[in-house]
Amino acid sequence: MKLTILGSTGSIGTQTLDVVASDPDRYEIIGLSAGSNVSLLVEQALRFRPAIVCLATKELAEEAKALLPAAIRVVYGEEGLIETAADNDADVVVTAIMGSRGLPATLAAIEAGKNIGLANKETLVTAGHIVMERAKAKGVSIIPVDSEHSAIFQCLNGEDRKSLSRITITASGGSFRDRTREQLVGVTVQEALNHPNWSMGAKITIDSATMVNKGLEVIEAKWLFGINYDQIDVLIHPESIIHSYVEFADNSVIAQMGLPDMRVPIQYALTYPERQPSLCGRLDLAAIGKLHFREMDYERYPCLRMAFECGRAGQSAPTVFNAANEVAVARFLNGEIDFLAIERVLEKVLEKHSVTDVNDVETIAAIDAWARQAAAAI
Repeated sequence: MKLTILGSTGSIGTQTLDVVASDPDRYEIIGLSAGSNVSLLVEQALRFRPAIVCLATKELAEEAKALLPAAIRVVYGEEGLIETAADNDADVVVTAIMGSRGLPATLAAIEAGKNIGLANKETLVTAGHIVMERAKAKGVSIIPVDSEHSAIFQCLNGEDRKSLSRITITASGGSFRDRTREQLVGVTVQEALNHPNWSMGAKITIDSATMVNKGLEVIEAKWLFGINYDQIDVLIHPESIIHSYVEFADNSVIAQMGLPDMRVPIQYALTYPERQPSLCGRLDLAAIGKLHFREMDYERYPCLRMAFECGRAGQSAPTVFNAANEVAVARFLNGEIDFLAIERVLEKVLEKHSVTDVNDVETIAAIDAWARQAAAAI
């Protein structure tokens, strides 16, 4: 299998390369992209020898070019990212870029007939209707990489979708799951980044603490599985053993379980419909002893409430929600605002926005830019 990985130096990207390295006869790396982590991208390129690599800027690309053999083409910027995603003979493109930057490259890969291993929630949050329509028209498969969506995908295998009643997306609760809202006043960036279960990048770890990440997953699930928001529940499950579950018309429930290790859903997305031996350890329920569950509290986690509201509003609302959150999280990580201000920024930007139709990427980009400016100014 020939693979391109967009976002190869991030958490999902590096774990995808772990999977590749565990079975080198199965995979061939065609392309890699990164933002600014030149040293790690060069290290990956020297090991896996892709035909093309991409970095964010010309300066970074020149730096990488001096360290790589001439046989590896080095490109940069959005045009370079689109070329890396689409202009080669890769079978599957794993989209692991954080944020809305992944949308144009994902669409370009779909237009080129590549199957997509989707780890970029924002692609479907901001343009789900466009992405799914184009994928269907091109006969392209979109296999979810997120553990929750992979779980739902697996639970639905072989089932009649007409008998699907509800899906429940589980949430760890994030770094502050055992704190009250009063105890969140003045929390530090380091505290917020201390996730109890998963090893993830900074942005997604903060999103887990605010429950924005779960909100993005709710919107993504709507598009991936063709259901409405009244059929989606969110449940706090601190152990992250049940990754999500599905309820059918006869009240039967099928759940997917496993240790919290992203390499499992990554590998499944790459080998589907086959299953291969995994790098992950075996689940021992007797050793774990107990699993716990809590009903979702939308007052404790107002960002999740806002995500549902934006999903139901549709059109431009999810784009604004996502863009404002990206700016707010960056401001928190940079020490500009406190943790609870993330949700206040989201709320104020959404109050300012009048929901409009979004039928093309250009309109989405314009609304995204407006939301970022508004979030930066609050």
